[in-house]
Amino acid sequence: MNLKDRLEARQGDITQLNVDAIVNAANTSLRGGGGVDGAIHRGAGPELLAECRTIGGCPTGEARLTKGYRLPAKFVIHTVGPVYRGRSQDSRLLSDCYINSLTLAMQKGLKTVAFPAISCGVYGYPIDDACKIAVDNCIDFMTRHDHPERVIFMLFSAGDLAVYTRYLVSILR
Repeated sequence: MNLKDRLEARQGDITQLNVDAIVNAANTSLRGGGGVDGAIHRGAGPELLAECRTIGGCPTGEARLTKGYRLPAKFVIHTVGPVYRGRSQDSRLLSDCYINSLTLAMQKGLKTVAFPAISCGVYGYPIDDACKIAVDNCIDFMTRHDHPERVIFMLFSAGDLAVYTRYLVSILR
Protein backbone atom coordinates (compact mmCIF):
# COMPACT_ATOMS: atom_id res chain seq x y z
CA MET A 1 0.00 0.00 0.00
CA ASN A 2 1.49 3.35 -0.93
CA LEU A 3 1.72 6.28 1.46
CA LYS A 4 -1.09 8.21 -0.26
CA ASP A 5 -3.44 5.44 0.84
CA ARG A 6 -2.00 5.29 4.35
CA LEU A 7 -2.22 8.98 5.33
CA GLU A 8 -5.29 11.18 5.49
CA ALA A 9 -6.28 14.56 6.92
CA ARG A 10 -9.86 15.22 8.06
CA GLN A 11 -11.76 17.80 10.06
CA GLY A 12 -13.93 16.65 12.93
CA ASP A 13 -14.16 15.22 16.41
CA ILE A 14 -11.40 12.73 17.18
CA THR A 15 -13.48 11.19 19.98
CA GLN A 16 -16.00 9.91 17.41
CA LEU A 17 -13.52 7.95 15.29
CA ASN A 18 -13.82 4.18 15.19
CA VAL A 19 -10.08 3.41 14.97
CA ASP A 20 -7.71 1.20 16.92
CA ALA A 21 -6.27 4.21 18.78
CA ILE A 22 -6.70 7.92 19.06
CA VAL A 23 -3.83 10.04 20.30
CA ASN A 24 -4.48 12.39 23.18
CA ALA A 25 -2.55 15.65 23.36
CA ALA A 26 -2.23 15.23 27.12
CA ASN A 27 -0.60 17.12 29.95
CA THR A 28 2.15 15.56 32.06
CA SER A 29 -0.27 14.50 34.84
CA LEU A 30 -2.52 12.57 32.38
CA ARG A 31 -5.48 13.75 34.43
CA GLY A 32 -7.44 15.55 31.74
CA GLY A 33 -7.60 19.21 30.92
CA GLY A 34 -8.96 21.42 28.15
CA GLY A 35 -9.21 20.99 24.40
CA VAL A 36 -8.70 17.51 22.96
CA ASP A 37 -7.54 16.17 26.32
CA GLY A 38 -10.75 17.19 28.08
CA ALA A 39 -12.93 15.91 25.24
CA ILE A 40 -11.23 12.51 25.28
CA HIS A 41 -11.58 12.20 29.05
CA ARG A 42 -15.27 13.19 28.87
CA GLY A 43 -15.92 10.74 26.04
CA ALA A 44 -14.08 7.83 27.64
CA GLY A 45 -15.70 8.28 31.05
CA PRO A 46 -14.26 8.13 34.58
CA GLU A 47 -12.52 4.80 33.98
CA LEU A 48 -9.94 6.56 31.81
CA LEU A 49 -8.96 8.94 34.60
CA ALA A 50 -8.79 6.00 37.03
CA GLU A 51 -6.38 4.13 34.72
CA CYS A 52 -4.33 7.29 34.08
CA ARG A 53 -3.86 7.72 37.84
CA THR A 54 -2.13 4.31 37.95
CA ILE A 55 0.41 5.30 35.27
CA GLY A 56 2.15 8.06 37.20
CA GLY A 57 2.23 10.75 34.53
CA CYS A 58 4.09 11.13 31.26
CA PRO A 59 7.10 13.34 30.50
CA THR A 60 7.05 15.67 27.49
CA GLY A 61 7.79 13.79 24.26
CA GLU A 62 6.91 10.37 25.64
CA ALA A 63 3.71 8.33 25.18
CA ARG A 64 1.54 6.02 27.30
CA LEU A 65 -1.25 3.63 26.31
CA THR A 66 -4.63 3.14 28.00
CA LYS A 67 -7.91 1.51 27.06
CA GLY A 68 -10.49 3.61 25.21
CA TYR A 69 -13.36 2.71 27.55
CA ARG A 70 -16.54 4.43 26.27
CA LEU A 71 -14.87 5.80 23.13
CA PRO A 72 -15.29 4.05 19.76
CA ALA A 73 -11.46 3.76 19.70
CA LYS A 74 -10.11 0.66 21.45
CA PHE A 75 -7.13 2.53 22.89
CA VAL A 76 -5.92 6.01 23.74
CA ILE A 77 -2.25 6.86 23.25
CA HIS A 78 -1.44 9.79 25.53
CA THR A 79 1.48 11.98 24.51
CA VAL A 80 2.69 15.26 25.96
CA GLY A 81 3.71 17.88 23.46
CA PRO A 82 6.01 20.77 24.23
CA VAL A 83 4.80 24.23 25.17
CA TYR A 84 6.10 26.24 22.21
CA ARG A 85 8.81 28.75 23.07
CA GLY A 86 10.75 28.84 19.78
CA ARG A 87 13.58 26.70 21.18
CA SER A 88 15.40 24.11 19.08
CA GLN A 89 14.29 21.38 21.49
CA ASP A 90 10.61 22.17 20.78
CA SER A 91 10.76 20.45 17.38
CA ARG A 92 12.70 17.47 18.79
CA LEU A 93 10.14 17.00 21.58
CA LEU A 94 7.23 17.28 19.16
CA SER A 95 8.91 14.75 16.84
CA ASP A 96 9.32 12.43 19.84
CA CYS A 97 5.56 12.62 20.47
CA TYR A 98 4.81 11.22 17.03
CA ILE A 99 7.62 8.64 17.00
CA ASN A 100 6.83 7.34 20.49
CA SER A 101 3.08 7.20 19.76
CA LEU A 102 3.66 5.30 16.50
CA THR A 103 6.10 2.95 18.23
CA LEU A 104 3.50 2.11 20.88
CA ALA A 105 0.91 1.51 18.15
CA MET A 106 3.31 -0.77 16.27
CA GLN A 107 4.24 -2.73 19.41
CA LYS A 108 0.54 -3.28 20.12
CA GLY A 109 -0.15 -4.28 16.47
CA LEU A 110 -2.59 -1.41 15.96
CA LYS A 111 -3.64 -0.80 12.35
CA THR A 112 -5.35 2.60 12.53
CA VAL A 113 -4.23 5.62 14.56
CA ALA A 114 -5.65 9.15 14.62
CA PHE A 115 -3.63 12.17 15.71
CA PRO A 116 -4.82 15.65 16.66
CA ALA A 117 -2.56 18.65 15.98
CA ILE A 118 -0.37 18.06 19.04
CA SER A 119 0.75 21.23 20.88
CA CYS A 120 -1.15 23.54 18.51
CA GLY A 121 -3.88 24.62 20.92
CA VAL A 122 -3.05 26.25 24.24
CA TYR A 123 0.58 25.07 23.93
CA GLY A 124 0.97 27.56 21.07
CA TYR A 125 2.91 25.57 18.46
CA PRO A 126 2.55 27.24 15.01
CA ILE A 127 0.35 24.99 12.88
CA ASP A 128 2.55 25.16 9.76
CA ASP A 129 5.66 24.01 11.65
CA ALA A 130 3.77 21.40 13.67
CA CYS A 131 2.15 19.99 10.52
CA LYS A 132 5.53 19.44 8.83
CA ILE A 133 6.89 17.71 11.95
CA ALA A 134 3.79 15.50 12.24
CA VAL A 135 3.61 14.48 8.60
CA ASP A 136 7.37 14.06 8.08
CA ASN A 137 7.74 11.87 11.17
CA CYS A 138 4.73 9.74 10.26
CA ILE A 139 5.97 9.27 6.69
CA ASP A 140 9.46 8.36 7.88
CA PHE A 141 8.06 5.84 10.39
CA MET A 142 5.53 4.34 7.98
CA THR A 143 8.10 3.83 5.22
CA ARG A 144 10.09 1.66 7.64
CA HIS A 145 7.22 -0.23 9.33
CA ASP A 146 4.00 -2.01 8.35
CA HIS A 147 2.10 -0.78 11.42
CA PRO A 148 0.16 1.30 11.72
CA GLU A 149 -1.36 0.67 8.32
CA ARG A 150 -3.23 3.98 8.36
CA VAL A 151 -2.79 7.35 10.06
CA ILE A 152 -5.51 9.97 10.18
CA PHE A 153 -4.73 13.55 11.13
CA MET A 154 -8.00 14.69 12.72
CA LEU A 155 -8.06 18.48 12.72
CA PHE A 156 -10.38 20.71 14.70
CA SER A 157 -10.64 23.68 12.32
CA ALA A 158 -11.00 24.15 8.58
CA GLY A 159 -7.86 26.31 8.64
CA ASP A 160 -5.80 23.53 10.23
CA LEU A 161 -7.22 21.00 7.75
CA ALA A 162 -6.18 23.28 4.86
CA VAL A 163 -2.59 23.43 6.19
CA TYR A 164 -2.35 19.62 6.47
CA THR A 165 -4.06 19.01 3.11
CA ARG A 166 -1.72 21.43 1.32
CA TYR A 167 1.35 19.85 2.86
CA LEU A 168 0.24 16.26 2.21
CA VAL A 169 -0.55 17.07 -1.44
CA SER A 170 2.84 18.76 -1.88
CA ILE A 171 4.87 15.78 -0.66
CA LEU A 172 2.76 12.78 -1.69
CA ARG A 173 2.72 13.49 -5.43
